[in-house]
Amino acid sequence: MYTFIKFGGSVITDKTGRESANLDVIQRLAQAIAAARAANPTLALVLGHGSGSFGHHYAARYGVHRGIPLDADHTGFALTAAAALRLNRIVVDTLLDADVPAVSLQPSASLRSTNGQITHWETTPIYEALQRRLVPVIHGDVAFDERQGTAIISTEALLNFLALRSPLRPRRIILVGEQAVYTADPHRDPTAQPIPLITQENIAQVLSQTGGSRAADVTGGMRSKIEFMWQLVEAIPDLEVWLIGPIPERLTAVLLGQSPAVGTLMKQC
Repeated sequence: MYTFIKFGGSVITDKTGRESANLDVIQRLAQAIAAARAANPTLALVLGHGSGSFGHHYAARYGVHRGIPLDADHTGFALTAAAALRLNRIVVDTLLDADVPAVSLQPSASLRSTNGQITHWETTPIYEALQRRLVPVIHGDVAFDERQGTAIISTEALLNFLALRSPLRPRRIILVGEQAVYTADPHRDPTAQPIPLITQENIAQVLSQTGGSRAADVTGGMRSKIEFMWQLVEAIPDLEVWLIGPIPERLTAVLLGQSPAVGTLMKQC
């Protein structure tokens, strides 16, 4: 049984700054994964993370997500890719320090897209890493695009592709970001309440009240993330998608099949 984890860019970085990694948070999340693996050595994990204040700044500045023509200057593309890799190196090195055998696999090295949608991605190395009890680490990345020249591929899009178009069918997906999905923006509305469960009955309402990001984000913010995950819930029977805050104990609990005190579960009912 495969479990996909995503560290949100707004959690592992300060998205209002410039290339500002939240090292303490990354360390505590790495330790949570190590604790879960120690308790259950059979866990097969694929970890993805956003680019936060690393990649999103350059992507927005140079319009990489909107597309750069073939004959134009691609310096912004290169800067965005390099920034995403710098954060990836921090995440992977922190996992290794916590005795998690993480290995970085850069998506853009073998990925192509058309109009921002993945058309090809060589995912065999991810499967091979899992066969060797390694933890493959991917990240939101740039892509060469058949139609618009360049694109940004979000971590959710990568996980969606792995779930639906590779042999790595997940049983559980854990998005580590906001504490939960709320009835309104909890940063602006003190009366906002967490939504414990998203199903077919309330998904439309949830999407209607969900917005984008409060900082630079070229991948669509929270609404896009929920839409991607709901596609998987509809396509994969018995899939559970958890949205939890960056609390190590909650991450360990969900990895071990336990319900966290606070979070939102998405599933078919």
